[in-house]
Amino acid sequence: MSDVQGQEHWTHKKTPDGDVRLFLWRKFAGRPDGKPAVLFVHGSSMASQPTFDLQVPGRPHSSVMDWFAERGFDCWCVDMEGYGRSDKRRDIYCDIANGADDLKAATDHIASIGGPTRFLTYGISSGALRAALFAQRHPERVARLALDAFVWTGEGAPTLAQRRQKLPQFIASKRRPIDRDFVRSIFARDHPDCAEPAVVEAFADAILALDDSMPNGTYIDMCSKLPVVDPAKITVPTVILRGQFDGIAAMDDLIEFFKRLPSPDKQFTVMNGISHASFQQKNYLMVYQILHAYFTQPAPVYTSDGH
Repeated sequence: MSDVQGQEHWTHKKTPDGDVRLFLWRKFAGRPDGKPAVLFVHGSSMASQPTFDLQVPGRPHSSVMDWFAERGFDCWCVDMEGYGRSDKRRDIYCDIANGADDLKAATDHIASIGGPTRFLTYGISSGALRAALFAQRHPERVARLALDAFVWTGEGAPTLAQRRQKLPQFIASKRRPIDRDFVRSIFARDHPDCAEPAVVEAFADAILALDDSMPNGTYIDMCSKLPVVDPAKITVPTVILRGQFDGIAAMDDLIEFFKRLPSPDKQFTVMNGISHASFQQKNYLMVYQILHAYFTQPAPVYTSDGH
């Protein structure tokens, strides 16, 4: 749709080391006022625009932000501290808790300019952990929560078992280098047929245009500090999306998490033919549809506090 617009926004997060500058990206069609708002939260190894606003010639609706904007949503994403266009000056690991702080600062800014105050919030991989912790801390800001490629305790996750072998290396440095082969490995490790090579290369181009290294904090958290969220304290409506072949989102771990979510408005869906990076997979339009259905679900006409 030709009338989808993109806007840069910048804000500052207060820290003991001084203000940290954060980059936000907004897309909408027509006027954004009064539209339902989606907040997209990126993962450990890529900034927000490559993940959520990826443009690939010949791949219709490659940008999930464009797809939702065309359907009447006000779409936002933010580069976490240490990623993309946001500040990278602090000598810190940029862990999951720090990312939840970034989401607080981002939503503070959006509210301050007269934007929405509650968001349909989607996070992927460590971004799902950031989004879940944000929802745990600030349920008043999350209308609905979508956790994709999520991990709770890490039990039964082969990718994390392999990554754990490098934990001393991650702890020894605040950042790790990335290159094109690393981006390709994200798609090769679980089930290599799930993504088109041209999409993987376009994704790598977009990631590497912004970063040649990534913070180690989320890797350290996911290898040695899980669980970092408590499902009993996530009170908002929640959908868990689990790729069929995902080596991080172990099925039994997710089911145990799902059972403990207190909201009766919750769903669990397994995505056929998906490995880890859902929006860059061959079945990406299926993922959009699952999200759209949950985000537009009508309110129930009957509820009960009884058991």
